[in-house]
Amino acid sequence: MALKVVILGAGESGTGAAVLATKLGYEVFVSDQGKIKDLYKSVLKERNIRFEEGSHDMLTILQADLVIKSPGISEKTPVMQQIRSHKIEVVSEIEFGFRHTYSKVIAITGSNGKTTTTSLIHKILTDAGVSAGLGGNIGKSFAWLVAEQQFDYYVLEVSSFQLDDIRDFKPWIAVLMNITPDHLDRYHYEVSEYTASKMNITKHQGPEDHLIYCQEDPISQQAISNSTLQAKTWGFAIDRLSNSAAWFDQGIIHIPFYPHDFTMFYNEMKLTGRHNLYNTMAAAIVGKVMDIRNESIRESLADFVNIEHRMERISAVGGIDFINDSKATNVNSAWYALESIHQPIVWIVGGVDKGNDYSMLVPLVEKKVKSIIALGQDVKKIHESFSKKVNVIVNAMSMPEAVKLAYHMADKGDCVLLSPACASFDLFENYEDRGRQFKHSVRNL
Repeated sequence: MALKVVILGAGESGTGAAVLATKLGYEVFVSDQGKIKDLYKSVLKERNIRFEEGSHDMLTILQADLVIKSPGISEKTPVMQQIRSHKIEVVSEIEFGFRHTYSKVIAITGSNGKTTTTSLIHKILTDAGVSAGLGGNIGKSFAWLVAEQQFDYYVLEVSSFQLDDIRDFKPWIAVLMNITPDHLDRYHYEVSEYTASKMNITKHQGPEDHLIYCQEDPISQQAISNSTLQAKTWGFAIDRLSNSAAWFDQGIIHIPFYPHDFTMFYNEMKLTGRHNLYNTMAAAIVGKVMDIRNESIRESLADFVNIEHRMERISAVGGIDFINDSKATNVNSAWYALESIHQPIVWIVGGVDKGNDYSMLVPLVEKKVKSIIALGQDVKKIHESFSKKVNVIVNAMSMPEAVKLAYHMADKGDCVLLSPACASFDLFENYEDRGRQFKHSVRNL
């Protein structure tokens, strides 16, 4: 008798899990409380996968042998509480994918920088001729890749939500970029809970595995110090610390690695800013662990162009620069964006607050930001945090309105920066939709 698999959520993650489960011959049922996008609905129909939208059929769900939970679904929801009370096994989609591949996994997590670092690592591997798939939080979901494309390595961006429901998931190389307070609404507003979720990436690693981490991130450093790790650790830092595997000094990245040390001049890189030094060092260490030639790593890093919606320069209009950093969905990400700009800034900020503490931004805002456009339905905290630090704060309820306001408030030589420090779900479908609307609005000026 076929294993009964119920998949909660029919986005990229859930649909990918359904594709893999169907390929494996399981009896599959997909249930989504909301409306399923046409793209994913057509995939389910083409494969004759049973699904429902707009409700949960608990009678069918509670007959499952295995539940695969999409990362956006909270444990607090009634459907999850019932599933837990019936003691049905629940796993994440990345766990499900991991169970059905023998390929090695390189997994990247962190509050900031993980998308850029994941993309960098994938580029280094593929440029060197390595068979490597890119997925997880970017591109196709891991389970979908496993179902349809066989690679020797899978390079995955993984979130804390995805790591919450792993059982055996064990990356050969784990990269922990940083841990800063984020998604605290999901973790009872406890940084320790969020940290424990991120550290799950190391949970099953053994002596044959590798953990690459930022030594200058205090929460990561403390979490690693408090953990019993079996993996070989590789720390990176801009200012060299004891046991640093990579550091930056006088314009050069240094990675001492037997038998051929790696070095790269900062001015060879297209990526700029302190945050991108971290991303580059982490990716280069992966390349060295995989014994990829220095010349190949260097060429890949020199050629890499930043991902869409991350410090993406759109154009200059009337002598005003416009930068799309819509992917900055937390405070720390916005800090890096503000820190990297050396012009007066008109800052577009706001969205769904995830328990943000804006205090770390205050010194940068005082120094660099001339005015703020608070975008979203709940901007009270933005006003409270910055009203005494800038001359002007105005509200906007749409992207076209925000861009027009910013254009009129900026002067020639200024920069209009969209770096929201918040999730996008109040006014937009996701951060990509927010970034696309920003770019469209700028081009319509």
